[in-house]
Amino acid sequence: MKMNLFSASALALACCLSFSAASCADNADKKTAPAAAQASAKKSDKPAHELPNYRYVDSDSILKNYHLSKDYTEEMLRMQNNMESEAKRHENSLQAQAANMQKKMQSNQYLSEADYRADEQKLNNMRTSAERSLASLQKTYENAVLNGSKAVNDSIESFIKEYNAKKGYDAIFIKASTMYIDPALDITNEVIEGLNARYNKVKK
Repeated sequence: MKMNLFSASALALACCLSFSAASCADNADKKTAPAAAQASAKKSDKPAHELPNYRYVDSDSILKNYHLSKDYTEEMLRMQNNMESEAKRHENSLQAQAANMQKKMQSNQYLSEADYRADEQKLNNMRTSAERSLASLQKTYENAVLNGSKAVNDSIESFIKEYNAKKGYDAIFIKASTMYIDPALDITNEVIEGLNARYNKVKK
């Protein structure tokens, strides 16, 4: 019995796509840096006060190191392992029932066609039950991935807004959406530290 299982990385991918799209949409309303400032940003040895008034984050690093994201990813792995175990259990039961029927046929244990039909119906009922059970687990898993993605994305966006309210940057970009950006403008580690400090405080 095959299952269409998501990988645990689906959560990270969904978060990354959602985070990137939301950030780009938010930045569309912000003023862009002048062309001269963009050209001068190629040098990373300038003092902080001379850097353009925008920064960037690496969303992959954030999703990999943010404790909330890691917790959801671990939960998705547990759910996936549970689905795989359930699928194997149902498969073994179906194989055992089919083997038992085959053995009874070979040893002429079926005294009537009705006896055989009863076992055949039992096998079909087991198969239907297994499909329903696994479909339910799959649906629960998919919903958990979507909900986890939303929770992580909302948390990151909320923090970025609070963070930038203090910093006053014109824009905070996603690294993946740029072809080149000065490494001196990277605030990824600072954002990760802030996210985890807030998350750990809430968990306590």
